[in-house]
Amino acid sequence: MQSFDIPRTVSVYPDQAGIRWWTKAWFNNRKDGEASVEISRQSALLFIRDQVEKDQWLEDHFPRQMEVYHNAIEETRKQLLQQVNI
Repeated sequence: MQSFDIPRTVSVYPDQAGIRWWTKAWFNNRKDGEASVEISRQSALLFIRDQVEKDQWLEDHFPRQMEVYHNAIEETRKQLLQQVNI
């Protein structure tokens, strides 16, 4: 069985003073990634401590990109099912 998932990478990081926190995501191995989103320090710590799942984090902070992700996965699933039913 093959996997047809789309790679998703996410990171959190503070500004130089450690006061403001940001999250950044990359979908489908794109070099530049998405625009960074400012987050709370508490949210960043939850993510760093693995207390929130990556996909939930992406849904919360990058909803438009995750909608595209879900649509692409669904389209791939439909195409594969059509190929099997030929």
